[in-house]
Amino acid sequence: MKRAIISADDFGLSVEVNEAIEIAHRDGLLSTASLMVAGPAFDDAVERARRLPDLRVGLHLVAIEGPATLPPADIPLLVAQDGQFPSDQLRLGVEYFFRPSVRRELAAEIAAQFEAFRSTGLRLDHANAHKHMHLHPTVGALLIEIGKKFGLRAVRVPLEPLEPLYAAGIYTDTLGDAALRRWTALLRHQAREAGMITNDWCFGLAWSGHMTPSRVAALAAHLPEGVSEIYFHPATSKNTLISRLMPDYEHEAELAALCSPGFRAGLAHSCTRLIGWNDLY
Repeated sequence: MKRAIISADDFGLSVEVNEAIEIAHRDGLLSTASLMVAGPAFDDAVERARRLPDLRVGLHLVAIEGPATLPPADIPLLVAQDGQFPSDQLRLGVEYFFRPSVRRELAAEIAAQFEAFRSTGLRLDHANAHKHMHLHPTVGALLIEIGKKFGLRAVRVPLEPLEPLYAAGIYTDTLGDAALRRWTALLRHQAREAGMITNDWCFGLAWSGHMTPSRVAALAAHLPEGVSEIYFHPATSKNTLISRLMPDYEHEAELAALCSPGFRAGLAHSCTRLIGWNDLY
């Protein structure tokens, strides 16, 4: 059986992102969004989610290149005075793994993000992490351990198989891609040991920011058996923040893909049923 969860990341990053998620849910195939609880447009995202009762919302945990929830004075080893996590993935990875004092602050910040989500009154549908940082064994373990106390039941495993990408279009595998796939086994083990649900496959990594209508239609026609999460980064337009963080992303094209007849036709061609995470509980 082929099943697919159609989702969007960065809910709360900007009004333009929030607008696109609402449009893609109302007029397209989007069923699920992942919320940045310290995002600049968090309040706007929550307001939209409350008036979209069928939109399933989860936590998009930020532990790199984004805003923290706690004040900088509470987590000085994690963030600068502006309250932003750094972008240096290697340095963060080493500190999260080897420095107990950093891990304690990270645990406090992760708990604060789950608490901020709970304060919205929205049902916690799932969790994942910005830039897939939960593939780091420390971040993944803390997300799962702390999330379970807040009712977390489903975690994204960003394992993207090669065959559908080759079938759908031009793609070149890299050593980095191969290394990423190896880390997914540990995350899946962590989640399942905690009794949580995971997807089988995930699409949106290789073509991140470039999930265009033609690519998505071709991908949908070649989905593998099992549960695939297909995630997007839609926005109605670029603002200064989006342009700085994701200068080459085709946000408007990704919104168009979510609403395109070709995407719907590709899913029908592959006999794929659309579901949400809660259908797997």
